[in-house]
Amino acid sequence: MNIFNVLTLVGGLAMFLFGMNYMGASLEKLGGGKFETILEKMTNNRIKGLLLGAGITAVIQSSSAVTVMAVGFVNSKIMSLSQAIGIIMGSNIGTTITSWLLSLTGIESSNVFISLFKPSSFTPVLALIGIILYSFCKSEKKKNVGSILLGFAVLMFGMEAMSGAVAPLKDVPGFTGLLTKFSNPVLGVVAGALLTAVIQSSSASVGILQALTVTGGITVSSAFPIILGQNIGTCITAIISSAGTSKNAKRTAVVHLAFNTIGVILAMILFYGVNYIVKLPFIENIVSAADIAVIHTAFNIFATIVLFPFGKQLEKLACLIVRDNDKETEAPLVEERFLMSPSFAIDKVKEECDKMGLLAKENIMLCIDFIKAYSNTKQAKIKENEKRLDAFEDELETYLVKISSMDLSVDDSVKISKLNHAIGNFERIGDYGANILKIKKQMHKGKIHFSDDANDDLKVMSSAVKEIMEKAVTAFINDDTELAATVEPLEQVINNLKAQLRSRHAKRMEKDECSVENGMLFFDIVNSFERIADHCSNLAVCIIELSQGSYQTHRYLKGAKSNSNQSFMQSFEMYLNKYKI
Repeated sequence: MNIFNVLTLVGGLAMFLFGMNYMGASLEKLGGGKFETILEKMTNNRIKGLLLGAGITAVIQSSSAVTVMAVGFVNSKIMSLSQAIGIIMGSNIGTTITSWLLSLTGIESSNVFISLFKPSSFTPVLALIGIILYSFCKSEKKKNVGSILLGFAVLMFGMEAMSGAVAPLKDVPGFTGLLTKFSNPVLGVVAGALLTAVIQSSSASVGILQALTVTGGITVSSAFPIILGQNIGTCITAIISSAGTSKNAKRTAVVHLAFNTIGVILAMILFYGVNYIVKLPFIENIVSAADIAVIHTAFNIFATIVLFPFGKQLEKLACLIVRDNDKETEAPLVEERFLMSPSFAIDKVKEECDKMGLLAKENIMLCIDFIKAYSNTKQAKIKENEKRLDAFEDELETYLVKISSMDLSVDDSVKISKLNHAIGNFERIGDYGANILKIKKQMHKGKIHFSDDANDDLKVMSSAVKEIMEKAVTAFINDDTELAATVEPLEQVINNLKAQLRSRHAKRMEKDECSVENGMLFFDIVNSFERIADHCSNLAVCIIELSQGSYQTHRYLKGAKSNSNQSFMQSFEMYLNKYKI
């Protein structure tokens, strides 16, 4: 083996790892967060969790991604520790599909039909189809399919390159002698665990082992402990991911490690115990890529069958290791771990943004009631809600910045734009609620009261503000463009009310029915109401415009308010009559 073989090996390994990651990312993008949503919603018992964990891992080709996602679910209290155990067990089985795909490289046959299943035969065709879809199709879904095919092709080319580069090693006695040392169970397990921990992918490390089978120096006795060690090494990703999480999230990572470690110990006791008693005849047989896949699959199925009934015990073991007296870490609004799947992360931000909208609406309703009658309880609640709205804005906007830096689909980019606008508008609505609180506190302290006529005027405008808040928030939560279209006519009516109320109150001031100080406070409340309506309008326009793939506020408003827009004019007239002074 010369320097050129080494370079080919390094290049093949790079292609292999890149292809695996690229294919997984493309599969994730094509799924648009649906896989994670399924995991979240359909794991109410351990058997379902097992099946879903296996199925989704087989699709996205990464048990590490699924277990890290499970840690995130538990940390954000979306899922219980018990539910996560089923997913972890299933992910171990699902990850074996990669080794079976890679085992196709070992097909040798003179039969043309069978040879077609060899990657070197069909991979070039997949690569050609992939580059055509990726380069010439406008549909994002087709581009993602093309990316998946390209990733798979690069992975397989890398596998072939590695196999070709190490093939000359079969004639090097020193190399084959080195491999025999891994027949030592402890050394083999450690080597497999370290390799997998470094590259953080059991699928990739198993693939590397399969590539080495072409040397003819790997036997069952050396392959078996390495594969077992690879299953321990893959736990490192979840363990690293659990840093800074809640106790139950840490326990999820511990369960993953405990499950694989106990499975390895039991498998070694069984395998080497049986071999000690009856001397297994195949233990020194040379293995192929397909044999590696068989051993990998057999171990993971064995571990799952044996340990599945002991899910509660694994949970108790994790609780013993991570005790309740450990300092608890407060869960963030949206898990950093969800960034592994941008589409799913965006969906989780949307859920939190919905809560923010409902909170903003609740605060405005409280403020309107607070104007009518001062209440220390309402005052405390309004202040608390305002702090929560500010916290929502800070955390969600920071999280969206992180998502924006990732490779996103057009649809996801539109969602992020909509969320950014919504967060800003909800926070500003909260600010105007805080302003109303401040005004009412000043009135209470100075024992200032509005006249009955002024209170009647505010009652009409506050009713309109309540309705526009309800419409805007509901339209955002349900992404309802039809409901959003009813917001702007009401906003125009509220603008008219502002002008009318200011004019009417100015007349009361001229007649000395209200003081100047009284009048300024009244104007401040009316202005706050009008600004709240403006932000509801901004939110509605954003929903409508982004649903059409653009965001041109002035164009939309100009078209909506034109006399030729009968729907707008009818709604406007209806609201004028409904909120008549």
